[in-house]
Amino acid sequence: MTLSTLDPNTALIIVDLQKGIVGLPVVHAIGGVIERARALADAFREHGLPVVLVNVAGGAPGRTEQPRPATSRPEGWSDLIPELNQQPGDILVTKRTWGAFASTDLEARLHARGVTQVVIVGVATAIGVEATARQAYEQGFNVTLALDAMTDMRAEAHDYSIRNVFPRLGETGTSQQIIELLSKRSA
Repeated sequence: MTLSTLDPNTALIIVDLQKGIVGLPVVHAIGGVIERARALADAFREHGLPVVLVNVAGGAPGRTEQPRPATSRPEGWSDLIPELNQQPGDILVTKRTWGAFASTDLEARLHARGVTQVVIVGVATAIGVEATARQAYEQGFNVTLALDAMTDMRAEAHDYSIRNVFPRLGETGTSQQIIELLSKRSA
């Protein structure tokens, strides 16, 4: 589904743009992803809409077939990148699972602000972004995904999420389309 509208109370969720992740090899230039995420954050703040900055500081317990990353991380690994220009009014969520809603109070914090829709961006498309989008959809939020403000470590995973999963969870568009919709609302 293509992008059609933004609810009056829409929040931006930026997933895992943090020091320990942005240096990983990804399929789309991370600089562009960061630039577009920042442009969205600036636009949301300008319109008085919530900006949620999500970082990950660990992982869920349990066995997996694939080796899991080390549990100890270097100093500053989970620090948000300065390019996001974190503001005092931003909502900060630290997660230990793939999605930003599981085992956090994000849903309650957004509902307390009357939020009915979320725009989601970040890294990695098929992990943190997709899990957050699935959880938001399951919690009853309208979901929008800015496709040019996300990337993944694997092209096939990124493409699969965009083509097969995201159209089932909400609407997709570009950062510029979302910014234009925000601008039209206040015009």
